[in-house]
Amino acid sequence: MVLRLLLALWTGVLVTPASAVDLDQLLQQVKRQQQQVGQQNRQREQRFLAEKQQRQRLLAQARTRLEALEREAAALKAEFEANRKALAQLEERLQASSGVLGEIVGTVRQVAGDLKADLQQSLVSAQFQGRTEKLSAIADSRRLPTLEQLQTLWFLLLQEMTESGKVAEFTTEVLDSAGKPHRTKVVRISVFNAIAEAGYLRYLPETEQLMVLPRQPGGRPLKLARAFLAAPGDWAALAVDPTRGVLLDLLLHAPDPWERIQQGGIIGYIILALGAVGLVIVIVRLTDLLRVGARVESQLADLESPRDDNPLGRIFLATMESRETDPESLQVLLDEAILREIPPLERGQALVKLLTAVAPLLGLLGTVTGMIQTFQAISLFGTGDPKLMAGGISQALVTTMLGLAVAIPLLFLHSLLVSRSRSIIQILEEQSAGLISQILEKRHSPAK
Repeated sequence: MVLRLLLALWTGVLVTPASAVDLDQLLQQVKRQQQQVGQQNRQREQRFLAEKQQRQRLLAQARTRLEALEREAAALKAEFEANRKALAQLEERLQASSGVLGEIVGTVRQVAGDLKADLQQSLVSAQFQGRTEKLSAIADSRRLPTLEQLQTLWFLLLQEMTESGKVAEFTTEVLDSAGKPHRTKVVRISVFNAIAEAGYLRYLPETEQLMVLPRQPGGRPLKLARAFLAAPGDWAALAVDPTRGVLLDLLLHAPDPWERIQQGGIIGYIILALGAVGLVIVIVRLTDLLRVGARVESQLADLESPRDDNPLGRIFLATMESRETDPESLQVLLDEAILREIPPLERGQALVKLLTAVAPLLGLLGTVTGMIQTFQAISLFGTGDPKLMAGGISQALVTTMLGLAVAIPLLFLHSLLVSRSRSIIQILEEQSAGLISQILEKRHSPAK
């Protein structure tokens, strides 16, 4: 490139002498440009040197700071080791000086923890609230218990023992079945039960409150509880739950008779309907038989005046119209009269017998359908949750129970109807035989 430039300059000098001025200007321009580039390079070099010196100063400062921090860390580590050794020596001295006191403190904490768990479930806490918080400061603390805390522990132990042997009366807020609080008088029977005007109460350990049981024990226990509240003397009879409310809690989940019947489903309702029909038939027929029996007894007292309001009188009236017939015809006539009276006396017995046989069969049908539901639940959900199978099992057992409960009384009632009707039919047969003998005797008496 330079060779070409020199060749061009030499050619220009040879061709045109006037171009020498242009070459001098170009040379001067190149020199100026070289001077400017050199000056810029020197400025850059000075800036780079200045930055290098500054970075060296910062590096020296950082190294100085690092050395200072290392010396400080070494001093802190030495101080930590010294404190650790001093703490270990102090702990050894504490253990040596405490001796048996450490075992006593551990026993106190254990007793406080056990008492706290007992008080949380104790019915006495409904009357004296906030006792567990006092024990938490002893059972959960790592410090030595103070004299005041030891006195509190002793007092709470003595209070629980004393109150567990009392029947106490106090006024407090009681939650009704809807969860609304209201103040009322409560009688606490030791640590077993608490009663109010609404009935038996349940203790809620979470809130230290009492709540009325949604379902009260019916019958005599509830009457005794209300009579106990109104008793004027020093003692009165009362039903007490010795399990401290466990039996009363089970009462909430125990179904009543109507709920038990509902578990039988549609088949249970059919069994009860058949039982009701059978009972109505028995009552109607038994009433009719008693009325007929009373009229027959009245007719027996006056055989000379037969009436048509009873079977015996109608048989006598039919016989009196045929006194001149021969004995064989008279016997046939009496048999026909008796046969006409038997169906009204035995009316309804076949239906009652049928219902007695159908009721346990329907119970067996309910058992089969209930077991089918149970096996379907097992096939779908497995045997992990027994509640899923409870519906089918309940239906299976309840329908069987309802079928037997309907069939057994109907069986006895059917036997009663049969016995009553047979007794009346037996009277008719006996009196008919006597009537034949009387008629034959009167026929032969003139001949003598």
